[in-house]
Amino acid sequence: MSSEQSAPAAQDSRRGRGWLAFLRDVVVIVVIAVLVSFLVKTFVVRSFFIPSASMEDTLLVDDRILVDELTPNWAGYSRGDVVVFADPGGWLEPTPQPERSPIVEGIDWVLNLVGLSASDSQDHLVKRIIGLPGDHVVCCNALGQITVNGVPIDELGYIKLPAGDTVASEKAFDVVVPDGSLWVLGDNRNRSKDSRYNTEQPGEGFVPLDNVVGKVFLRMWPLDRFGGVDGHHSVFAGVPEDEEGDPGEASR
Repeated sequence: MSSEQSAPAAQDSRRGRGWLAFLRDVVVIVVIAVLVSFLVKTFVVRSFFIPSASMEDTLLVDDRILVDELTPNWAGYSRGDVVVFADPGGWLEPTPQPERSPIVEGIDWVLNLVGLSASDSQDHLVKRIIGLPGDHVVCCNALGQITVNGVPIDELGYIKLPAGDTVASEKAFDVVVPDGSLWVLGDNRNRSKDSRYNTEQPGEGFVPLDNVVGKVFLRMWPLDRFGGVDGHHSVFAGVPEDEEGDPGEASR
């Protein structure tokens, strides 16, 4: 073979090796990106969508939210935090899932793996923390307010009630939150099947901290509602420590 004939062959060989190196780099980048996304979703931030009206007007149906999984592990939870948690048992009615093709299931699995899908939103709930472990939570006083450790809290700045109604809950309750649990209510008080309506379930209406995914900190969709989610912590500023000295935060 002449030198003129061998030169193109050598160039083709280099091009082949170049494409293989390029494809190898792309695969490595994709694998790293998927791994990082998986770790972020598992330990740092997770996405959910809102399937019901129980948290209106703070969160609307089909809002897409981001949940902080990391910070509460060392800072704990506070009264007023909006949290996502797995059903403690019996809170949600079983919802039949439509049949999907293996291809659609596979795509959704991949998207869920990297946090771009939120297919398990129907299996979780989102509510606001009203009582921490040890808190004595009562509804309602003469003004229609909930009291926490004997102190009334003014929730009218964020709860949704029928026009002219100022009673924070149409259902009375008097509970002491056990260790390792939370008492949670929806902002749309008369349309939220929250702790008040699950006292006959095995957990007696309390949410184990182990079931809590994390704290909602951002509405990311739709864009016209993009912004932070207010914990309204000032509402609970006057609530004293519980009898066992809880400083107003709860850790897992």
